[in-house]
Amino acid sequence: MNSFLTRPRLLALLVLALGAIAFFIWRQSSTLSPEQRYKLQEAVVADLAQSVSANGTLSPVTLVNVGTQVSGTVKKLHVDFNDVVKAGQILVELDDSILVAAAGQSEANIASATASLDLARANEARIQSLFAQEYVSRQELDQSVQARRSAEAALRLARAQNDRDRANLSYSVIRSPVSGVVVDRQIDVGQTVAASFQTPVLFKIAQDLAQMQIYTTFAEADIGSIRVGQPVRFTVDAFPNRSFRGTVKQLRLNPTTTQNVVTYNVVVAVENPDHALLPGMTAYVSIVVLEKKDALTVANAALRFRPAVEAVKADAGSNKESKENKENGERRSKRRESGSGTVHVLVDGQLKPVSVNIGITDNRNTEITGGELKAGDLVVLGENLPSTNGASASGVRLRMF
Repeated sequence: MNSFLTRPRLLALLVLALGAIAFFIWRQSSTLSPEQRYKLQEAVVADLAQSVSANGTLSPVTLVNVGTQVSGTVKKLHVDFNDVVKAGQILVELDDSILVAAAGQSEANIASATASLDLARANEARIQSLFAQEYVSRQELDQSVQARRSAEAALRLARAQNDRDRANLSYSVIRSPVSGVVVDRQIDVGQTVAASFQTPVLFKIAQDLAQMQIYTTFAEADIGSIRVGQPVRFTVDAFPNRSFRGTVKQLRLNPTTTQNVVTYNVVVAVENPDHALLPGMTAYVSIVVLEKKDALTVANAALRFRPAVEAVKADAGSNKESKENKENGERRSKRRESGSGTVHVLVDGQLKPVSVNIGITDNRNTEITGGELKAGDLVVLGENLPSTNGASASGVRLRMF
């Protein structure tokens, strides 16, 4: 019975202790000077650059997929990954036994067609002699002429088939179409490649790794600020402390829509003389689209700051006041969209709201293009959280019973 009587008392003591701590913290924060209570920063004149960012993938300017036009088993490999090759150099040899046999058969067909043509020509000459002596009819003469022409056509067909078979035989030796570096090999000795429906890719050769490109995409909201020839800065994970440069080479007109978001492909040309950049690396691209010299700037946090008193007022009051606060919020949102905002300046220990016109931003600082704000004014970035060290020092502690 006594345990049931002590539980309400313990709960009451716990509530009183929490209330005492909250009161102490509130009392401590209320006694702080404005310089101690708020995070302050001067409005300064500085250079400002606005940029747009995206991720992309590094690729060689020319990447050739080397395939095969004939089927066969890989008999010998002449190159491997990272090998430097010249145009016309042998890359791989396929087993050509079937192709050699086909070429031999077509050569035999040529010989047979040649013999048939010789016989047809002799028959035609004999029939023409007999026709002149009126020993044969015109029909027999026409038949001999037709047989000679058929033999000539059969010989041409045999020769064409032989040319095809010899070409296929030459395709069993695969050569590099360009000079470059082998970046991918997808076959091994003994593997069978089939080129019946689709040409299989055997090698990928980058023509020149000193010239590379970044394929990236930008949202339609940013694409209007990008122009061909603009300088580009980017980084890669392999060299986190190094910044690389490039140039916008192309804005492709074909849009891509994904979940109602429209993006456009942008190609960035990159110089890679030391071959530090490798194909497939992820590039974090940044393009400066606007720059301002000697602009009056404030931190972005100053434009987001609202005093606690205003927040309390916004939450208190009747439904009418809530509606008015909502309308005020909508008006402030429209002002921000139209290039205006509000900062709070510390003047004689008091916060003073100042309306300003805003310009470009680098995502850390924003340009102030108009208003009553001047260089050197102390703007408020936020409130310092009250320390609870004093509570501990003053002996206000929470002890669990």
